[in-house]
Amino acid sequence: MGTLPVYRWRLAPDGLATRRQLRAAGLRPGGQDVAAQVERPRRRRGPLVAFLYRLDLAKPVRPMTPARRAALAKANAARRLCPACRADVGYVIPALLGMCVPCHDRAEQRAA
Repeated sequence: MGTLPVYRWRLAPDGLATRRQLRAAGLRPGGQDVAAQVERPRRRRGPLVAFLYRLDLAKPVRPMTPARRAALAKANAARRLCPACRADVGYVIPALLGMCVPCHDRAEQRAA
């Protein structure tokens, strides 16, 4: 098994695309292996790496079904539900806080 071809930033050949580029074109990798990678150099850290997939093997994105749409809505609603006050706060609860901002502020005041 050989290694992956590595291309410099913006110098990848035509016919290869990242996941984001595939998604923007309405495609998905479709189970294919990574064909190559592109590296973007950075000054003080290691390079940024993006994997490339072949466009000719990419498949169309699966359409959103009503069941998948309902499951996604249910999952997003659960992320907005505060575990402390059990209210839908209208925004995604920050994982760092673990509860809505007003409940977190009240908990901090009680602890101080």
